[in-house]
Amino acid sequence: MLQENPLVSIIVPVYNAESTLYIALDSIISQSYQHLEVILIDDCSQDNTLDVIDKYTVRLSNQTDIIIKVISHEHNKGVAGARNTGLNNATGDYIYYVDADDYIERDAIEIMVKEAIETEADIIGCNWYLSFSHNERKMNQSSFETPIDAIQKILSGKIRWNLWLFMVRRSLYEEYNIRFLDGMNMGEDMMAMIKLFIHAKKVSYIDKALYHYGQSNEGSLTKTYSERHRKEVMANLNAIEGYLQESVYSGRLDERINFLKLNIKLPLLISDKKDNYKIWLKWFPEANPFIMRNKDMSFRTRLLQWMAMKRQYWFLKLYYNIVIRYIYGIIYK
Repeated sequence: MLQENPLVSIIVPVYNAESTLYIALDSIISQSYQHLEVILIDDCSQDNTLDVIDKYTVRLSNQTDIIIKVISHEHNKGVAGARNTGLNNATGDYIYYVDADDYIERDAIEIMVKEAIETEADIIGCNWYLSFSHNERKMNQSSFETPIDAIQKILSGKIRWNLWLFMVRRSLYEEYNIRFLDGMNMGEDMMAMIKLFIHAKKVSYIDKALYHYGQSNEGSLTKTYSERHRKEVMANLNAIEGYLQESVYSGRLDERINFLKLNIKLPLLISDKKDNYKIWLKWFPEANPFIMRNKDMSFRTRLLQWMAMKRQYWFLKLYYNIVIRYIYGIIYK
């Protein structure tokens, strides 16, 4: 039985964030729910990030309900290492993450804690806002009722795996020794959330947008994977595949793993660069025959992938210039 006033550890990895960190911290310290442990991990910032942190530390010294911990790495470890440092220093009943350039609704933690107490869920999920410089759009997750339901929807692309969409009981991390792979900084949230859902006994979904995910411009809608990034994603994906094979869900999600691979490499097609299309073809080629089987993915997206498999690059360029640059470029200004 969860206590009535559980401590929530909010982990904030920080690197060169002097211009945005105040946005995240202002939203955290002004929460309507104040029984918080805020853990800031400075990953060897080269700017004035520590000065910003010092100001908030002084400011919070008189706010007895909020505990603040500041941990500085001796050398840069990347976001996966920073998250591990946060977990290793957390003492809360629940873990939540906020990125240094994002912010949360004033009652975000209160709403999630209330849900945790009422449902005794191990994982509580929510919706979010995609925020641009002049506007934002509410983004709705697909609902989920059980851990396997959530895992299936993550693999097929109906649910995002971002850490900031979920508040998680800390005992899941500790009992099953769930940590991030040091140095593997792309796909680290995907790997961790799937592992956490595998071990969760009860989950809950809140149909409210509580997190504001900041994007500076429409260009942020696209993503390119360097060779190093692809290696990091593959390391996390391999960890997931092995974990699933040894779990109670072994053999039940083999097809959906291929859906996940298609989702992972999809950003390479949101581009007008032929080199990206060629990388797409060579990355997880075993997943390509599954393109049309994922009914959870929109037909438009499946068509884009099918045309890529057929090397119809003219269609990909046309899609990018009309849909991404023109339509989204106007909407997300």
